[in-house]
Amino acid sequence: MKRRALLLTAAGALVGAALVGAAPPVLAATPEVKPPAAKTLDVDALLNDKQTPTFGNPQGDVTIVAFFDYHCGYCRKSLPELERLVAEDGKIRLVYKDWPILSESSVVAAQLALAANYQGRYLDAHKTLMKMPARASTERMSEALGAAGIDRKKLAKDLKTHAGEIGALLRRTNDQAEVLGLPGTPVYLVGPFKVAAALDYQGFKDVVADARARAAESAKPD
Repeated sequence: MKRRALLLTAAGALVGAALVGAAPPVLAATPEVKPPAAKTLDVDALLNDKQTPTFGNPQGDVTIVAFFDYHCGYCRKSLPELERLVAEDGKIRLVYKDWPILSESSVVAAQLALAANYQGRYLDAHKTLMKMPARASTERMSEALGAAGIDRKKLAKDLKTHAGEIGALLRRTNDQAEVLGLPGTPVYLVGPFKVAAALDYQGFKDVVADARARAAESAKPD
């Protein structure tokens, strides 16, 4: 299943069902078919979307944007290493991009994590869902989130109340990934660098150092 189709299915797109059986319109002439406009990357939206979970130092000198899927094994290995570095370094801003591309269960996990953000518990949900078996049922994920101290009643309410916002955020993230030409998960944008690989602690530390060195070089007067 293609990424966009997966996201639309999970969001409950019903437009196609509403059109079933509708008579085709009668056209006087065949209209000119124009190619779709090329998408461009909104860098500010990529880095500063107010609905995107963001942690670390808000005034950090390096921003890392992490595209991940909860059922991606490489994400499960590398994200904790990145989060350790963010905590120890103290000068990194970390932007979480939920990009559920592997299964419908991935989409459900992302929706639950983003719904938990409305009660200030995104990180708790994030860490819990990263440990769940692949393709766990919605009920099993919800139970695990409850065991982690997340209010399940509020979670269900927020999931319903903010369904449109959550779906729109997932679509924005998918659009950004497509414009960037990301091959899959995980991908980490570290300052000016794109790392499409699972790194360990030292790997993240090295690329952050490279990003700082590049920024320092760029800041030198001509």
